[in-house]
Amino acid sequence: MASIHQSQIVLSLAGHDKGRLFLVVKEEGDFLYLADGKGRKLATPKRKSKKHLQRVGTSAHPAVMGLHRGEAVSDRQLRAALAAFRDSDFRDFLMKSNKEETSCPKQI
Repeated sequence: MASIHQSQIVLSLAGHDKGRLFLVVKEEGDFLYLADGKGRKLATPKRKSKKHLQRVGTSAHPAVMGLHRGEAVSDRQLRAALAAFRDSDFRDFLMKSNKEETSCPKQI
């Protein structure tokens, strides 16, 4: 499993927010602090275990790069960055992961 770090985009795999995209705002041991700019604002990020998340990529969006550099970013800018990622790279990720799931011969 790929390591997840600050400023990366992740997919929630468990909980009431399952299937939603978040940006990693901070790392703390086995936990990450996540924000999406809507349900979870940058001022009050969600604390979630790394085992309940899947790394889906990074973004060169100015808001993501600003957070990576430690600059102030608004929740509105974060929502725009996640929407741009969802509309482009995330579709490719879903298609790739669906192919891997359907081609797996092992059944649980």
